[in-house]
Amino acid sequence: MKPLICAILLAGIACAAAEAQVSTSITDVVRADGRLAARAMAFYDLGALQVRVQAQGLAAGTYGVHFHAVGRCDGPDFESAGPHWNPAGRQHGSLNPQGHHLGDLPNLVVEADGGGRLEAALADTPISALADADGTAVVIHAAPDDYRTDPSGNSGARIACGVLAPPR
Repeated sequence: MKPLICAILLAGIACAAAEAQVSTSITDVVRADGRLAARAMAFYDLGALQVRVQAQGLAAGTYGVHFHAVGRCDGPDFESAGPHWNPAGRQHGSLNPQGHHLGDLPNLVVEADGGGRLEAALADTPISALADADGTAVVIHAAPDDYRTDPSGNSGARIACGVLAPPR
């Protein structure tokens, strides 16, 4: 009986691990010259879409970061990523009295050593929401997001971009 219980538990753990791999999307976020600026990851956990962005080699400062609607990152200006991901057609910014859209993420604060980390949880947003045919772009902007100005929070030019591919 104990071997059967162990086998069932191990199979459950293996299935959970496989599901975690299936529902995770990771990308390099690169500058127009191809240099790495950050790595981004999205996965579903605790009832929310979890987002992590880890800076690597950016200058110290604060940067706006957003999901963009098109999974395409053609340099040098990354305009190919389209507008912010906004399936509900809302305004920009968590401080906007008209509500914010799903492409809004917290600012990425980068320390003097070039490292920094952004973590966010988008409640009631399954990872499949990012999974249209071309994926979703993660764009780092040159300036901080003011969290209220539509359409992009006064966050300036797009300086780095990566595509979160649809999870398989």
